[in-house]
Amino acid sequence: MIIKNIDCLVTCKGEGPKKGKEMMEAGIIENGFIVIEEDRIIKIGSGDGYKEHIKNHTEIIDGRGKTVTPGLIDCHTHVVYGGSRERELPLKLKKVGYIEILKSGGGILSSVRHTREATTAELVEQAEKRLDTMLAHGTTTIESKSGYGLDFESEIKCLEVNKILNEKHHIDIVSTFLGAHAIPMEYKEDREKYINIVINQMLPHVAENNLAEYIDVFCEKGVYTVEESRRILKAGQEKGLKAKIHADEVVSIGGAELAGEVKAVSAEHLVAISDDGIKSLSDNNVIAVLLPSTSFYLMLDHFAKARKIIEGDVAVALSTDCNPGTSPTESLQTVMTFACFGMGMFPEEIINAMTYNAACAINRQDEIGSIEIGKKADVAIFDSKDLNYLMYHFGINQIDKVIKDGKIVI
Repeated sequence: MIIKNIDCLVTCKGEGPKKGKEMMEAGIIENGFIVIEEDRIIKIGSGDGYKEHIKNHTEIIDGRGKTVTPGLIDCHTHVVYGGSRERELPLKLKKVGYIEILKSGGGILSSVRHTREATTAELVEQAEKRLDTMLAHGTTTIESKSGYGLDFESEIKCLEVNKILNEKHHIDIVSTFLGAHAIPMEYKEDREKYINIVINQMLPHVAENNLAEYIDVFCEKGVYTVEESRRILKAGQEKGLKAKIHADEVVSIGGAELAGEVKAVSAEHLVAISDDGIKSLSDNNVIAVLLPSTSFYLMLDHFAKARKIIEGDVAVALSTDCNPGTSPTESLQTVMTFACFGMGMFPEEIINAMTYNAACAINRQDEIGSIEIGKKADVAIFDSKDLNYLMYHFGINQIDKVIKDGKIVI
């Protein structure tokens, strides 16, 4: 396959997570081309250097008027869950507090109930539809967390759904164990008992059966303390899982500092990150995964301080946080809008954050995340004349084609 005459070829080539001014380096080639053989990129360049590779059976795509990027990578999602929570929308608009919604049986407890009740087949069917939407919007790889089961059977069920979907869907799925997403209702008077179940029952089964690559915890006021989070993450690391952490989403309690302490791969949310937290991430090469669609959906009056984090020499990735309660979207193109107009990120920074840095956040940068010789041919072709136009023209799906493993899938 050859993609030729590309108006704006965005390669996003990197040598490690991009920080600071490096995030403006998108590796843009005008009048570019890509040559693909089987599932790999074998040549890139500008002009007509592709012609020597044309054979009778070569599929040729004209990239005139298009922007071509690496396949987008959604490195923080909760795509496996049962039910939905649209009935809470009027309550949100009436400014009913989250705790009140929770007490009425809504919030995360509603999703936990539906997820526990759903069969594996039902969860596969529901999540597969979300993956189809993601793929149609240019996403070719995702990270998928458990966390809506909150008991042994249901957490394992969610991770098994990840495994099934990874085998049957075009999108590649990297699995994360998030048994410590909340304290389930049945243990609200004995949180220590549930934490011990996570560490001593769930975690060994997850590790022994290779159901997850990462362990995550929601370190936040009213959820898991820094000390509890430290215990859970270190237990996961001892079992061979790499650490991620939901940190400082609402208030700063030291989640980002903990991420640095345990050498987590990424710290995620970070709306309320402290200056010490930023320094901790920078000093320990922890990637900041920012989720602006969550701030938008929660109708907050502020977003994560992306400019301050970038200027603090921290690598930034962006993701949808696709979930039923705080960010019910599958579109990274939607996140582009909020990252640009809500957080003041530049188009080059945004595309790096959704490709190369997102790949680094799931340790896949050697295979995906940039358009380079030898890497997998995961490519998004946008009906956009340049990268600025992709951010400027918002509210629609600008995908023209999606190529996954060297094949056109959209």
